[in-house]
Amino acid sequence: MSDLSREHCSPINATSLKLDESQIDQLMKDVDGWKLLHKDNEARLEKTFQFKDFNQALDFTNRIGQLANEEDHHPAILTEWGKVTVDWWTQKIKGLHRNDFIMAAKTDEISL
Repeated sequence: MSDLSREHCSPINATSLKLDESQIDQLMKDVDGWKLLHKDNEARLEKTFQFKDFNQALDFTNRIGQLANEEDHHPAILTEWGKVTVDWWTQKIKGLHRNDFIMAAKTDEISL
């Protein structure tokens, strides 16, 4: 379990700073299996989780939704038969914040 999963998201506003490349590289070590990618010129964390069927995938999606509401930090989620793809990034700063890594670690924890 990553120590990040024990943290909580901090409030974000338009003046909050994005993580720089070295900070991202360091935090990537704490989120196993997550990919760093760029969509619409914004850095994002993405991971696909596999499930036995649609019901398990939907249950996982709902647990992510509940977690996102509790932390007030929301992902992009694609739910398909037997898999869920989750993208974390911070829209207000158009990139990655520590909150995204916290939520990636928490997402891993609820997938177990």
